[in-house]
Amino acid sequence: MDLRLFATVFGSMFVAELGDKTQLATLMFASKGGSHKPTIFLASVAALTLTSAIGVLAGSLVSQHVSEKALSWVAGTGFIVIGIWTIAKG
Repeated sequence: MDLRLFATVFGSMFVAELGDKTQLATLMFASKGGSHKPTIFLASVAALTLTSAIGVLAGSLVSQHVSEKALSWVAGTGFIVIGIWTIAKG
């Protein structure tokens, strides 16, 4: 296992998920009285695992047809557009 890659991906994903709508939705479910917290935790972990698996598979397929540089440009541009949209909206 490439520990440097692991740490980079883990850190990026951890920071990206803090306070996003996924975490807030999980918080909402857990705040309901009488809710079974282990079930909420396991369902949340399963959903995030599945979406991550889909991302890895999609990335593997797309990378076979699109260059890494083009993907970096598209991803970077997408983040910039979302950032500008978020600032303009607020």
